Amino acid sequence: MKLGDVDQGLPGAEIVSVGVEDLAAGRKTVAAAAVGMASARLRDAGVEVPASVSARPASHDLYERLAGEDPRGAHSRYNAIVRRIVSFARAAEHARAR
Repeated sequence: MKLGDVDQGLPGAEIVSVGVEDLAAGRKTVAAAAVGMASARLRDAGVEVPASVSARPASHDLYERLAGEDPRGAHSRYNAIVRRIVSFARAAEHARAR
């Protein structure tokens, strides 16, 4: 599923669509790190995720970016973003299976 095909009705689509755009443009953002972290599962669900050029794990990049924005809230924001990405992947996998 190409970026334009990402169903905006799926939970977490707001993160995935921005993250895919950011990865494609080489931007290092929270959304790009979140999508990079889940890239294998998202690809399995049919989302075309550009390759990441970072040498370190995307999960570390995600947490570091969140901590840079708000050190006290980084952990809870990290968990919330991960839950949204997992929700999107599950919904995309379910939609693809139909």
